[in-house]
Amino acid sequence: MKLWIVYYSLSGNTKRIAEQIRETLGGDLSEIETIVPYTGDYNAVVAQGEEEIRRGFMPEIRPFGARTADYDTVILGTPVWWYTFAPAVKTFLAGNDLAGKTVYPFATNGGWIGHTFKDIEKACPDATVKKGLNVRFDGNTLRTDERTIREWIEAIRG
Repeated sequence: MKLWIVYYSLSGNTKRIAEQIRETLGGDLSEIETIVPYTGDYNAVVAQGEEEIRRGFMPEIRPFGARTADYDTVILGTPVWWYTFAPAVKTFLAGNDLAGKTVYPFATNGGWIGHTFKDIEKACPDATVKKGLNVRFDGNTLRTDERTIREWIEAIRG
């Protein structure tokens, strides 16, 4: 299995889980970075995120050194923004063909995952999307049991 762990993280929580996955499974790790970073206080970013989700905005992202074609398995991490994946992840999915790949999504959130995993499935119609991992945080404090996270990661290894 040629593994690519791709994630977007604003607060650092999604990055934390992505790094834990890499420590366990290996593979290549890539962060989705927007060309124009989000700025302002929490409420300003939340308002901007709501507007971007509502209108289907896709921010420009930095290119990767990796090529999607080189991988057969993609672990995709996103924070939940307004009940779905972050706009930067939407840009990634629109610009990378995951057809024929196996995709394992994980999402970090402060309370409700919404329809994030269903939306990822819709955005990857020709990929095999596996059961996702919902990781809950309260601020930067992990609320999901570590054992649940480890078991999900180990299941990928098979």
